[in-house]
Amino acid sequence: MRKLMKVLDGETFDIPPIWLMRQAGRYLPEYRETRKQAGGFLDLCYNPDLAVEVTLQPIRRFGFDASILFSDILVIPHALGRNLDFREGEGPVLDPITIEEINALNSDGFLDHLSPVFETVGRLREELPSETTLIGFCGAPWTVATYMIAGRGTPDQAPARLFAHQHPEIFQNLINILVEASTKYLIKQLKSGADCVQIFDSWAGILGGDQFERWCVEPMAKIVENVRSEIPDAKIIGFPKGAGAQNFGYREKTGIDCLGLDWSVPLDQAKKLQEEGAIQGLLDPLRVIAGGKALDEGVDQIMEHLTDGPLVFNLGHGITPQAPIEHVEQLISRVRGG
Repeated sequence: MRKLMKVLDGETFDIPPIWLMRQAGRYLPEYRETRKQAGGFLDLCYNPDLAVEVTLQPIRRFGFDASILFSDILVIPHALGRNLDFREGEGPVLDPITIEEINALNSDGFLDHLSPVFETVGRLREELPSETTLIGFCGAPWTVATYMIAGRGTPDQAPARLFAHQHPEIFQNLINILVEASTKYLIKQLKSGADCVQIFDSWAGILGGDQFERWCVEPMAKIVENVRSEIPDAKIIGFPKGAGAQNFGYREKTGIDCLGLDWSVPLDQAKKLQEEGAIQGLLDPLRVIAGGKALDEGVDQIMEHLTDGPLVFNLGHGITPQAPIEHVEQLISRVRGG
């Protein structure tokens, strides 16, 4: 079994498996060249030839223990018929969805629209080294819904929070639609060749109390239940970024196998969370930009505190375009003791 998959089963390694969120991205010159060939970002996501290529690039260069499908969390609303554009300097832009449009959403043709993604997954499993775990993914319903309501990312996704307060039943309908779509999407990725999947709840940290339970925990638990009803042994990583103290109990409530942690989680808390099962993440992405002593210290602290339990070494969020390649090499060497 692949090393990362063993960690998801609860095994411990002195040298943990390592991969980086957004490891296929703008910090790599080969990625930038391939992106030019594609034209737009969405064109790259939906072109299996190019999507396979950029997914493989960091594996060829760094030999990570896992590879994550190159795509985006917002292909789900796009496949549900919402307009989506990625603008340079702005990021993703959608048409903000109205109450009437939420009520009219349907998933007809949803999986057909995403067929290039499934082709990419299948080809990756064939082309990746046999020891490399292939991770599929989607965005969590709450996070995807925040973009659908606001039309873009905002500092605290206030439009979605306000909408959920003012129209809870309609917002629940949107969440239910996204739970169903996400379930289908993940099952198809797993059946196409993904070894495990990760669900990114990038905006979980802006909710608290009953709102966190209703919009983050319950939809995640439903997706996990639904996926496992079709694929009983499916391995699922959950990443509720910024959840803080709400990380405690999240694994038990949702049924995930591995809990992703951002860099704000204290190591003593991470250690307690690790007693419940595998954890992933924690390193501040800015340490990779800084390099040198700051990077070594960050790696060493995680290794000293957490390698006597099941750990997937990763960043606490995605690697940034400013990260120098030599610092990524330094990070990998430090983890692996090279």
